[in-house]
Amino acid sequence: MNFKLTINPIEDIKADIEIIIISEKNLDHRFVQDKELLEKSGFKSSQDETCLLIERDRLYVAVENISSINVRTAIATAIRVLANKSYKSIKIASYMNHPKCTTVLRGMVEGFVLGAYVFDRYKSEKSKLSIEDITISLDEYNEYQLDIEACTRAMNNGEIVANATNFTRDIVNTPPDDCYPKVMAKIAKNMAKENGLECIIIKPKELKKEKMETLLAVARASRHKPRVIHLAHKPENPKAIVTLVGKGLTYDSGGLSLKPSDFMVTMKSDKSGGSAVIGIMKAISEMNLPVEVHGFIGAVENMIGGDAYKPDDVLVAKNGKTIEIRNTDAEGRLVLADTLCYAQQEVKADYIFDMATLTGASVVGVGHYTSTIMGNSDKVKDSIIKYAKISGEFATKLDFNRYLKKSIKSEIADICNISNTRYGGAITAGQFLENFIDDDHKDKWVHIDIAGPAFVEHSWGENPHGASGAGVRMMTRFIEGLARPKK
Repeated sequence: MNFKLTINPIEDIKADIEIIIISEKNLDHRFVQDKELLEKSGFKSSQDETCLLIERDRLYVAVENISSINVRTAIATAIRVLANKSYKSIKIASYMNHPKCTTVLRGMVEGFVLGAYVFDRYKSEKSKLSIEDITISLDEYNEYQLDIEACTRAMNNGEIVANATNFTRDIVNTPPDDCYPKVMAKIAKNMAKENGLECIIIKPKELKKEKMETLLAVARASRHKPRVIHLAHKPENPKAIVTLVGKGLTYDSGGLSLKPSDFMVTMKSDKSGGSAVIGIMKAISEMNLPVEVHGFIGAVENMIGGDAYKPDDVLVAKNGKTIEIRNTDAEGRLVLADTLCYAQQEVKADYIFDMATLTGASVVGVGHYTSTIMGNSDKVKDSIIKYAKISGEFATKLDFNRYLKKSIKSEIADICNISNTRYGGAITAGQFLENFIDDDHKDKWVHIDIAGPAFVEHSWGENPHGASGAGVRMMTRFIEGLARPKK
């Protein structure tokens, strides 16, 4: 889809179809030319409700009020309605909730790109979206006078971030036999080459030299050898240095603590954290943000076999901490432990974030659609939640406490890889990871559990069935915030 911004009034633009957003049941607005037909059709103006008037070449879609989150989901719904139609061009006016804030315009562009996403790589018949051109008029709903430069920047950034999110969705949705650690590393390398990023791929011999024994133990029973991927965006005179660490379990069988068959389905999604890191690196490089960003991905497959690591093993992590294994399905935290240690060794960052589909407990606690945020600094956690909200993602804090921390104590090693209680599992997983954060980064680190929203087997909002690309928009927005001049 090609986006074009114009100052021409909406009625002067030629297109196959016009999309009109109706806010607050305002059928008397000048953009609404079909009030009687809408009333006759029973149009209730509820959020994301649509009415396609084929004979008028107009599609109406409703929002509760004009905000980026509402407009994003409404436009995603609208583009899905048009997916199988023959329209090739769309025109749409601008809808803002403030004359100087372009967040809603950016949300609209994201809605178009995210809503049009389809993963049909393995289908005999491919879906084909006929829409080629989308013209956005600065003719504004509230008659605000808009800055075309600011609107152009918002449109371009929205398109970049949405495309990066779809890029992430593709990686996550790819089945494990077609996306294993070597392939994941190749995807990252190719993206880095296209976007001018530095890329280092660390293979098993080097991983052994780096003493990343917990990561190697998880990978041991797989025929696909592990990789650690390091991507770097290094602008001159960066305003901050950010490290992102992603869990890249290309498939998780549970290991010898084998998952039930029902829970093994969709485990291709266990690479969502690592995939999101690749997507974020794509977005920030294309936006050329003046922030130095490093992305580290621990790409591993957790399988069963004669060489599999076992419950009762004691592993030694890169930082020397010993870990008693009581469940081989708590493997993501082992991969992250070594990858976090390696990342801190290589980069002294102002902020360090890890992203992972780490625990079912996160989903139990807050549902499918919300990421959980943990760490030692309320200031950094609150900032992530702020930018999650701006981006249209859902996130909430889970606080650490010393009583739960006692539940991962081991009698024979420094720490146990699971807690001795079935409760608070998302928090105890975060507290486990804290053991692998050095003193310099204790208050700079945040753990983000994206197990809920990363992969859902139904469409929701602007997200399709399957991978959502959770974390890409949220973290890109955070990094954009660091890039802005301090007030």
